[in-house]
Amino acid sequence: MSRLSLYIFVIISLTACMKWEYGLEEEFDTSASGEGLFICNEGNFQYGNATLSYYDPETKTVQNEVFYRSNAMKLGDVCQSMIIRDGIGWVVVNNSHVVFAIDINTFKEVGRITNLTSPRYIHFISDEKAYITQIWDNRIFIVNPKRYEITGYINIPNMTMESGSTEQMVQYGKYVYVNCWSYQNRILKIDTETDQIVGELQVGIQPTSLALDAYGKLWTVTDGGYEGSPYGYEAPSLYRIDPETFTIEKKFMFAMGDSPSEVQLNGDKTKLYWINDAIWSMPVTAETIPVDPFLPAQNTIYYGLTVCPTSGDVYIADAIDYVQQGKIYRYSSDGKLLDEFYAGIIPGAFCWK
Repeated sequence: MSRLSLYIFVIISLTACMKWEYGLEEEFDTSASGEGLFICNEGNFQYGNATLSYYDPETKTVQNEVFYRSNAMKLGDVCQSMIIRDGIGWVVVNNSHVVFAIDINTFKEVGRITNLTSPRYIHFISDEKAYITQIWDNRIFIVNPKRYEITGYINIPNMTMESGSTEQMVQYGKYVYVNCWSYQNRILKIDTETDQIVGELQVGIQPTSLALDAYGKLWTVTDGGYEGSPYGYEAPSLYRIDPETFTIEKKFMFAMGDSPSEVQLNGDKTKLYWINDAIWSMPVTAETIPVDPFLPAQNTIYYGLTVCPTSGDVYIADAIDYVQQGKIYRYSSDGKLLDEFYAGIIPGAFCWK
């Protein structure tokens, strides 16, 4: 046998028995850990480096890239948000056009919803119906989570595909309220029995968040757009909205050039938190914005925020430079630093187990 023939024979033999793997699956079981925190690390747009982290507050330990390590495949491109329902985590991966369903204790995939445009958030109406908001689409998708399939659409009036943007959702009675963010200025009201939009409320330019407090009031904050935007530029504002009358009750003005975002509530929903360079907080019954922040900015890029529903500890995501691993800071409700740790690239959204 010639040297060339022998080389070809060896290559064919090796190829015939070679098993291609993207990674080795690891086994996790966090069922005994009690409370835990999932961190959605967006990663860089079009780089496919989104990841999911898991933090145990009791032991102060973090596991990064738990989706990849449990499933031997990458999460995808831009991990946008996550919610939990009946022991299943629903992870929305924006630029991969997919929502993964995972076991919240093992992190293993149990299903997925595909063929989405650019999903942002998922909200359950029942076990067999959920809404998924989108960017760059003028529809909210209706899905059956049990069958992992799209069952219909809610068309948004006066919105084009190019400027389409629906974001966070909260439910009050049979109505779901949705903020329209990118190049938009509306809060939508959807009747969940008919899947029809039955009202809309104009607020400022680009409402970025939506929350429902202990007294049944909606909160949203606008970022005001940006200088030179064809859709306008104005001072941002924080709004308190009565969902019963669907009217603005109170408007708190910020300075021109401020960039407030990430409105969050504490466990009993009586205290409001948000990012505006620093971290700010006030009771939901307040009549004025506080003069001093809850936590000052410290050469950080605060990008995400959550409050533990049981302890009241405040967790803040620092994107650092949007390239390296971001950092999570954990503070007590009175502002004492309790822990800090690295997550993935651009940590943004949080989800409590």
